[in-house]
Amino acid sequence: MNNMLEVSSYFGLAITLMMYAFSVKLQKRFQLAIFNPILLSSAVIIIILLLLDIEYATYEIGASFIAKLLTPATICYAVPLYRQIKILKENYLAIIISVLCGSISSMLLVFGFSRLFHFDSTISLSILPKSVTTAIAVSIVEEMGGIVPIVVGAVAITGIFGSAAAVFICRIFGITDSVAKGIAIGTSSHAMGTAKAIELGDIEGAMSGLALVIAGLITVILAPIAANFM
Repeated sequence: MNNMLEVSSYFGLAITLMMYAFSVKLQKRFQLAIFNPILLSSAVIIIILLLLDIEYATYEIGASFIAKLLTPATICYAVPLYRQIKILKENYLAIIISVLCGSISSMLLVFGFSRLFHFDSTISLSILPKSVTTAIAVSIVEEMGGIVPIVVGAVAITGIFGSAAAVFICRIFGITDSVAKGIAIGTSSHAMGTAKAIELGDIEGAMSGLALVIAGLITVILAPIAANFM
């Protein structure tokens, strides 16, 4: 099976797009958080690869085309931010403080769980930047000597959870302000969460996009310092 699929560079690309499109339709029909497109499509693809005994390297040949679009897709978040520049100027101090607190809290949680469950220092370093977008997280982990596949998985899980649970959590804690919603989602669940924030509204999407950028910059600065305590 692997030898046959290796001939085609588009197997990974085709199955990813098909499963994602199918997942989007399911979510629109049932309106349930469990049918989050990224979560569902990832799970189905894993099952397919296991059942057909297809190696991940074979799948990645085509799927890597999608990964290359990650950086330009992230940059596109600047568009809704530009449209809401007035709100940014009015709330810039609150935004910076909120993202700073959120980024520090994320790293403190990793530190706490690492001590509680006696994680190996390499594992701890690998999940430290879990709340920033993949491109930034991978660069940080490579610089600190962590394990890249682990941080990729941690970032994906964080983003999927944030995207699926964002609305519920905001409702539980009574968060109704659009700026607050966007900042909270972008700081905690990076680009995947921002995609959900955009669905909630233009302000939420713009603030979330801004938060993920600021959170990335803060984490780049603070993660190497925090790594000394792991």
